[in-house]
Amino acid sequence: MSKLTCNNITKSFEIGDDVLNVLNNINLTVNQTDTIAITGISGAGKSSLLHILAGLDKPTSGEISLDHQNFTELSKNDLSKIRLNNFGFVYQFHHLLDDLTIEENIHMPLILKKSLNASSKAIAKDLMKSIDIYKRKDHLPWKLSGGEKQRAAIARAIINNPKFLFLDEPTGNLDIENSANIQNLIFDISKKYDVALITATHDNEFIKLFDKVYTLENSNLSINNE
Repeated sequence: MSKLTCNNITKSFEIGDDVLNVLNNINLTVNQTDTIAITGISGAGKSSLLHILAGLDKPTSGEISLDHQNFTELSKNDLSKIRLNNFGFVYQFHHLLDDLTIEENIHMPLILKKSLNASSKAIAKDLMKSIDIYKRKDHLPWKLSGGEKQRAAIARAIINNPKFLFLDEPTGNLDIENSANIQNLIFDISKKYDVALITATHDNEFIKLFDKVYTLENSNLSINNE
């Protein structure tokens, strides 16, 4: 099983003559079997932490490693390969490509990985059926409901069988019923595909489902339930 680790991560931004510290000496280890939630007020730095953990942004100082492979030692190309092969991403807004059908959107990571073939198409078909989106596969995103779009985004995120799934307020743009459905789907996927969940959320009901809950406050990360 894989392990994602951050050691003494700090992140700061220069705003004029001032320095804004967003993250301060963050230490966190996520195993592939973990489900963790990160909560905190808006602007606390939850998204920044997720982006750094996923190699989408660089910390001001500190180290991120996946199975002892230090991200700071990798080229941009190698880091992109790490993300493509190990990480999936789901955001509050689905970020589907408007000009592509739902099936084409879900196939996109396979295209980037150069692994779109008859076998992977069959896997995508089974995945779409399992999360009840297959009947909408030929539709453009604007024809789908919010819950359907988020299902498609989740399918796209896990089509490459990632080890870690990053979710940034994945139910923040949904009504109560769709939120509950998406929450259940996320945890079903985590169990079925052995993928860790690293989730930023304000949803108190959603938070109750996670094995570990952290709070990001005043640039510091603390665990709530150990």
